[in-house]
Amino acid sequence: MNATRAAAEQVAASSASPDGHEVVIRAEHLVKRFGGNRVLDGIDLVIRRGEVVSLMGSSGGGKTTLLRCVNLLEEPTEGVVEVDGEVVSKDGHSLHRARRVQLRQRVGMVFQSFNLFQHLTAAENVALPLLRVARADRDEAVARSVELLARVGLADKALELPARLSGGQQQRVAIARALALRPVALLFDEPTSALDPESSQEVLKVMRELSTQGMTMLIATHEVGFALDVSDRIVFMDRGRIVHAGPPREVVFGSASERAREFFAGFVRQGSQAG
Repeated sequence: MNATRAAAEQVAASSASPDGHEVVIRAEHLVKRFGGNRVLDGIDLVIRRGEVVSLMGSSGGGKTTLLRCVNLLEEPTEGVVEVDGEVVSKDGHSLHRARRVQLRQRVGMVFQSFNLFQHLTAAENVALPLLRVARADRDEAVARSVELLARVGLADKALELPARLSGGQQQRVAIARALALRPVALLFDEPTSALDPESSQEVLKVMRELSTQGMTMLIATHEVGFALDVSDRIVFMDRGRIVHAGPPREVVFGSASERAREFFAGFVRQGSQAG
């Protein structure tokens, strides 16, 4: 913990990138091991305020682990993680429990499996972090939850239990819940992987709207078309490393990496046939 604090001023002093945009998330030489398995192998990544960055690559490449290390759901083994100007982990020393709760107020996360409480209504699920974490007044929390459900197109579902909602609707409730504490960034872990195509489009529409509103987002996804349309950058990962990062069309259609070309080949062929 002392090492973390000692590094805070040094890293915070570099919290603006060379182009002047404020850095919201920074990973430097990030390593994560599970036993002898090196799942993240020296990740360097900067996310600036208002950016949408898509993490892409085959399953097992390290995308989910990277997201979980940023949010301290997993303990990084080596390297530095900085969030909103504060070092939250350095060389295996991370924030204590109370400060982790505060971190998760600033960086929301949307999971594959929704993680809604089945005995609570949509509005109650969204209000829960406001009541338990922010200690908000109940009336204030309810009003905020209704506002957020309207923002994701679910104003008429506030009193429904999750079991009465489609998968896409449940995921939109999860997004509303992640927005409840007004985070500086949102992390998405394959948010459409458990959904049918129609429900996926409902969720992707909400995410597109968030991007136009300036929300900083780091998204692990296999939705190539969405990543091309919405991302400022695509980061292609393989075996725990960043193989190629850059403008979306460059990564998808012109990557110098053979592994990236193999991954995107099917999409490129479909685009050529459609053209």
